Amino acid sequence: MTILDQIALNSEHFIGRDEIAEKIQNGKTLRVKLGVDPTRPDLTFGHMVVFNKLRQFQEMGHQAVLIIGDYTACIGDPSGRSALRPVLTPEEVKKNAETYLEQAYKILDPQKTEVHFNSEWFAKMSFGDMLELARKMTVARMLERDDFAKRYASKTPISIVEFLYPLIQGYDSIMIKSDVELGGSDQLFNNLVGRSLQAEAGMSGQAVITMPLLVGLDGVKKMSKSYDNYIAFNDDARQMFGKIMSVSDETMWKYYQYLLLKTSSEIEEMKTEHPMLCKKRLAQTLVAKFYGEETGKAELENFEKVFSKNELPDDMPEFEWKSLTENAQENLVNLMAATKLFPSKKEARRLVEQGAVKIDNQKVSDPSAVLQKPESCTVVQAGKRIFLKIKA
Repeated sequence: MTILDQIALNSEHFIGRDEIAEKIQNGKTLRVKLGVDPTRPDLTFGHMVVFNKLRQFQEMGHQAVLIIGDYTACIGDPSGRSALRPVLTPEEVKKNAETYLEQAYKILDPQKTEVHFNSEWFAKMSFGDMLELARKMTVARMLERDDFAKRYASKTPISIVEFLYPLIQGYDSIMIKSDVELGGSDQLFNNLVGRSLQAEAGMSGQAVITMPLLVGLDGVKKMSKSYDNYIAFNDDARQMFGKIMSVSDETMWKYYQYLLLKTSSEIEEMKTEHPMLCKKRLAQTLVAKFYGEETGKAELENFEKVFSKNELPDDMPEFEWKSLTENAQENLVNLMAATKLFPSKKEARRLVEQGAVKIDNQKVSDPSAVLQKPESCTVVQAGKRIFLKIKA
């Protein structure tokens, strides 16, 4: 496999391949750009697909340039959106960005990563500078974007600020002099704008490499916190292991390909094994990637104990009754929501209604069910992953 074939591995688009080949042949150290907007506090395994590609460039000796889009996050990337994004305040963006680098370095080599916040240059721009940048793009060109075209046709509002987003992201490429920009497949238009702006500025236009959007836990939609079908870098080891074990067999192979970079031949060979064995190996390997080999092994042992032997886990979150309610009896859904182990009270109710909740191993499917304060303790199981103990 040639260097260019390695670079192209798993990508959906590779625009500017010949230019990159020439730069590599001339011994140039490529500046490879990846931008992430801190619109949420956690990075997910969906981000990991493109982070893996950036890490690959690092291992080849090239310069990774990570841009934290603290300025662009206040606008909101319209890519793939059918409606306006909610506007984030600078305070919300700053809070979300606080742990981004710590999370990113779980994949990237911090010693080989150049980091910029794009407020470094945008905060200094005048209104006149922004108007000059806006001249670089026509409305007709912007409406070539599929999501904008659909919204325009359906008379769904599109703000002028959203129109500016690709220009602003593209201007980042001029400022850091990128040779390559990475992104998900939904970023193709934005990345090509950066290539055009560089060329217009008399620079060598960046190559553009887009990666597939990782499917979420539901096996249908792209992984997203909005769809609640995600695995976060900051999920604890047990939660991460359990989520991975919940995916379908078909989705599992995509995770092997895009998260662990297994080749087609390696995956075909694994398909001769039992799927459950492969899924356990996937979960153990990914947990080990974030938490170490010992933790990966421990979570495998715990999973086998709980699910293969139908035993309770050795350790589970414990709550005192009085910390959850002041009443002598309480609605089950209220108790579950009070533990903060569930995304919302609505999600706790949904689990109960679906019959996914057990109280001391007895299934409960009535969301109006009431629990009495236990004499000693009560064990609540929700779905396959959450166990908790409520003590008197």
